[in-house]
Amino acid sequence: MFDETCLFCKIIAGDIPSDIVHADDVVVAFNDINPVAPVHQLILPRRHVASAAELTEADGTMLGRLFDVAAALAAKAGLPDSGYRIVTNVGSDAGQSVPHLHFHLLGGRRMAWPPG
Repeated sequence: MFDETCLFCKIIAGDIPSDIVHADDVVVAFNDINPVAPVHQLILPRRHVASAAELTEADGTMLGRLFDVAAALAAKAGLPDSGYRIVTNVGSDAGQSVPHLHFHLLGGRRMAWPPG
């Protein structure tokens, strides 16, 4: 499903340029335009899903692919030895600014805890 008002759907469609680091039939990933870490990539499904709150058991295969791609991108960036963070936000209070499910792959520096 494509949402013509969604920024990420427009990036996936190629209507808005982006620094794509991965694309397949299920997942697209690109470098964040406002990185908060040396490695900051967004990993999202091609199918429009507003947030993790909309996911169901039927989305298991798609989620598995998202995390498989995240692990591959982390390995490509040399992050597994030092560690990395995968984050998704649900709703504006959590910091979700684009209503399309996406995961932030963050690494290359020490992360603080708790986040936020």
